[in-house]
Amino acid sequence: MPHRARQKYLQPYREAVERFGPSFHATLWSSPEAQRIRFDVMIELADVGQRRILDAGCGTGDFAARLIDRNIPFSHYIGVDAVDEMIQAARARNLPRCEFKVADLIHDFSIFHQLKPDVVCISGTLNTMDEGTARQLVQAAFDASAHATIFNFLSDRASRQWLDRNIGPARRFNTIDWIDWALRRTSRVSFTQQYLEGHDATILMRKESGA
Repeated sequence: MPHRARQKYLQPYREAVERFGPSFHATLWSSPEAQRIRFDVMIELADVGQRRILDAGCGTGDFAARLIDRNIPFSHYIGVDAVDEMIQAARARNLPRCEFKVADLIHDFSIFHQLKPDVVCISGTLNTMDEGTARQLVQAAFDASAHATIFNFLSDRASRQWLDRNIGPARRFNTIDWIDWALRRTSRVSFTQQYLEGHDATILMRKESGA
């Protein structure tokens, strides 16, 4: 992907880090409560127990902390983020069974394969990407995962209270197209947006074979 396109999706996060430091606000989540809801949906939809998890766009490691808070018995967690300050903050938390790496997965999809994940989790990371870039990232994640890939995005089928809001620099994706896209890659697809009044959607893509 061209350097300019990579910088465009990262720029809102870099600007947020400059303004707020490597903190919750720099992740561009609307609230800690909404973040936890999205995490819990992913945990409940995907089977991450005893799995090697790759968190693509991990920020300061909040998803890892949520897994630990809920006593999810994952075998190992690897958080990857392109913003160095966020990774430094994540490492400072000293979370057990967790490691954090600075890397731009959009720039180099081979990193997915190098880290050998069972499950790839992508939460909030797609929000500042165009749909073409987002699909390339999810495809690379799914190709590299041994078991499944789960991701969320902002739905264009949300309730009116959400659709009337300005959500920039984030953008909404065509939800029906994403479900169809996932089903053309595997029959084992789960979908939900029964949370946050449909503002957000989550898709789980399991491999056709395997547990």
